[in-house]
Amino acid sequence: MDHKNKVAVITGGASGLGKATCEQLVKLGLKVAIFDLNEEQAKLTVESLGEENAIYCLVDVTDELSTQSAFKKVLNHYGAIHVCVNCAGIAPAAKVLDRDGTAMALSKFTTAININLIGTFNVAKLAAEYMAKNEPLNDSLERGVIINTASVAGYEGQMGQSAYAASKGAIIALSLPMARDLARSGIRVNAIAPGIMGTPMLLGMPDNVQESLVNNIQFPKRMGYPAEFGDLVGHIIANAYINGETIRLDGAIRMQPR
Repeated sequence: MDHKNKVAVITGGASGLGKATCEQLVKLGLKVAIFDLNEEQAKLTVESLGEENAIYCLVDVTDELSTQSAFKKVLNHYGAIHVCVNCAGIAPAAKVLDRDGTAMALSKFTTAININLIGTFNVAKLAAEYMAKNEPLNDSLERGVIINTASVAGYEGQMGQSAYAASKGAIIALSLPMARDLARSGIRVNAIAPGIMGTPMLLGMPDNVQESLVNNIQFPKRMGYPAEFGDLVGHIIANAYINGETIRLDGAIRMQPR
């Protein structure tokens, strides 16, 4: 799909990988709609991108009515939706049993599943509903592209990542059947599984923690740049033959138990 004058919805677009994706897509010529709960940060991101290039909507991705309302705002403003990138998520850490043998609170597990998995599906299926109404855009007869965010934890979850790994492993499993469901509508579905990325959350960790994480990366020996995530999103949008796939973006890391 050609980038120019297309419209992308990015959940979690006010910070981290979502913000980097917004920045890269605007550079490529897309208009973006940021779905986020952090209004202050969303406003700042829109200002940095330019109000002619971006809008924001306050959205709880786990709430269908909230999400539907946001999509209607995007349609009223831009007239169409061509791309959906799901970056909203949380990364809770809790072992199934803690040191004294107490089991993890079920609420910690369900919250991770609700936001990371159910929230992703909620946004993706509504995006698909609107994309299916688009006119075919090129020789491949594309109508839309959905890109979900998984994680290397979906393959090699570490200790304390049962909830997070389960939610991200489900995103990986979702890609192919969703792509098959939406093929007849000309909508592609893919996922990106980032490794250790240099987001504000990770860069705020102590130096020794950052060093131990980087030590597991093969090459290049550094954290990934958020802009590299945005670049991959841009490539997936442009390459019509990438479909039903999860792409690891991780410097060949394979996560250790801890």
